[in-house]
Amino acid sequence: MRVGILTGGGDCPGLNAVIRAIVQRAIKSHGWTVAGIRHGWRGLLLEEIEPLTLDSVSGILPRGGTILGTSRTNPYQEPDGEERIRATLARQGIEALIAVGGEDTLGTAAKLARAGVPVVGVPKTIDNDVNGTDYTFGFDTALTIATEAIDRLHTTAESHDRVMVVEVMGRHAGWIALESGIAGGADMILIPEYSVQFREICEAIWRRHERGKNFSMIVVAEGARLADDSGQPLHAQSEKRDPFGHVRLGGIGASLATKIEERTGYESRYTVLGHIQRGGSPTAFDRVLGSRFGVAAVDLAKRGSFGRMVAIRGTEIVDVSLEEASGTIKTVGPELYGMARVFFS
Repeated sequence: MRVGILTGGGDCPGLNAVIRAIVQRAIKSHGWTVAGIRHGWRGLLLEEIEPLTLDSVSGILPRGGTILGTSRTNPYQEPDGEERIRATLARQGIEALIAVGGEDTLGTAAKLARAGVPVVGVPKTIDNDVNGTDYTFGFDTALTIATEAIDRLHTTAESHDRVMVVEVMGRHAGWIALESGIAGGADMILIPEYSVQFREICEAIWRRHERGKNFSMIVVAEGARLADDSGQPLHAQSEKRDPFGHVRLGGIGASLATKIEERTGYESRYTVLGHIQRGGSPTAFDRVLGSRFGVAAVDLAKRGSFGRMVAIRGTEIVDVSLEEASGTIKTVGPELYGMARVFFS
């Protein structure tokens, strides 16, 4: 059998661990050949295919990014996209396709699976918002980076008696903001799932100053919902959208810091971690999880269990349908956010 691998969407620490595991499992255990598809779904549309061997994946385990490259191409927005993918797979002799990605990549994989394409999914996103799995690889690395940044910013905020606003990634789900905020001792955490009125933030800062704490740390997800005193949105989003229709986010940290200083009179600064969260070497947890996912994906292909996605539940690797994984996203629930609010000033 010849199996193909593609990595779609944003880059993510641990992708190379998955690629390496797929190649090693396929070749060593089954004697298969492996095709690396360049730049996600675009590579299938343009037939950008290269062979992957044991030598190809030697030494890539600790590397960030993806050796195959990636893109946010949506084949269902391209002329005859599905037919072109089928034709590429047939010409290349690819009998099983492993798609590694997040919500959009897996959504495309689910559509192809419904159309009869032999595809298996592997969940990838630093946002940890894919349904059906407790964790996605990449999240632990992003969380570690964000927590370290908050720790560092805490010391400068305290030294200068400043309010420090830290903007982290999180379009529709606030997992990075929530967990890094808890781990970093944030005084307020703002996430997309729950709207917060601006006055609540200012009141928390004022309470800290009344207790003699002349600095504050605010962690905000890029997609957080912030309202003015009347409940109206306080931060306008960009009108630009990506090929999957998502608004391009960013800027809420700067906007929030400016408004805090205007309302409270306290010096405020902001830091946007941005793509720093995506880059660099993956943590040990993400290397191990990515490796487990890669091996399990090949095993699904071996069994002919197409239309499925590998996942982790507790400590066990399982599989779920691509439909379940891509229908909706996994968001922060009220119980966990309620727990986090215990620590708000």
